[in-house]
Amino acid sequence: MRRRPYGNREKGKLPQPARRMKLLDEVRRTCRVHHFSPRTEKAYVSWVRRYVKARGCRHPRSLGEEDLRAFLTALAEEARVSAATQRQAISALTFLYEKVLGVPCPGGKQWTPKGGRGLPRPRSPRRLPVVLTRNEVALVLERLRDPAKLVAAILYGSGMRLGEALALRIKDVDLERREISIRAGKGGSNRITVLPAGVVEGVRRQREDVRALFMKEREEGGGWVAMPGALNRKSPGAGRTFPWQFLFPASRSFRDPGTGRLLRSHLHPSAVQRAMKRAVGEAGIPKGATCHTLRHSFATHLLEDGYDIRTVQELLGHSSVRTTMLYTHVLNRGGRGVRSPLDRLLDEAGARR
Repeated sequence: MRRRPYGNREKGKLPQPARRMKLLDEVRRTCRVHHFSPRTEKAYVSWVRRYVKARGCRHPRSLGEEDLRAFLTALAEEARVSAATQRQAISALTFLYEKVLGVPCPGGKQWTPKGGRGLPRPRSPRRLPVVLTRNEVALVLERLRDPAKLVAAILYGSGMRLGEALALRIKDVDLERREISIRAGKGGSNRITVLPAGVVEGVRRQREDVRALFMKEREEGGGWVAMPGALNRKSPGAGRTFPWQFLFPASRSFRDPGTGRLLRSHLHPSAVQRAMKRAVGEAGIPKGATCHTLRHSFATHLLEDGYDIRTVQELLGHSSVRTTMLYTHVLNRGGRGVRSPLDRLLDEAGARR
């Protein structure tokens, strides 16, 4: 009696050994196991690739502390990267050794500044945020056009980050309660912030535009959006419903190579960033203002209006009030509320005249 081959193995062929996963694929998989954000995953993969290439394309298991120190030294002396960039590189390589390869990181994690061992972890100097005055914010908003204008107004009126605003779904904005639900923000945290009354009508018009686009795409076989986590499996049809549509959709859709569906993502951050840069230049504002500057301005102006710092912390989503306290140093009070002696001298001289 002729025996059938085991499984799908063809007759006369031995089973092939499992293909070993490449290093960068292992880094990606481990980042996803730890639920890192896509931006963190991209940064870590980039640093691992840069580290391996700098050391002659040798596997990190064969590299020691001297190789790691030489790479970090080259970053500081030759590439002249900032302290924050160097710390990011150290975090990525520490993650590579300890979480991906499962071995102790060469040099350890602690920094002993007085000649001890360990990897150097430089401290960044504390920089005060750039803040626009209320008049400057008005000048910038006047020179923006929708949808960038509506996005910028929401950033200034709610204190959201640009990525958080662009990732908003229709269901996340409550027009009646005038609140915005921010899900999976920085650090994976959730919070609720205020929806400014001045943008309610703009958001309502934007929702109607999105509804019209969604209905048109559904008739053409599209209307799908990417879903977070495993919701595509738990609720297979939710990605084609109106509440899950992005409030600020991208101008074009694309075909998902895995499912073949026509997907539409949210508006790309660069579109708003370019519009913001152009508006700041046209307004003649001599500050390096970006979209994130609107978030800084939101916090500073709330503190100027007398709101409690804990309330501002909650709206911004800071895990520590010490982060929020940074805005107390840029309040419009002339150096912590101190009146310059020159102003007093000039006032007295004017009174004597």
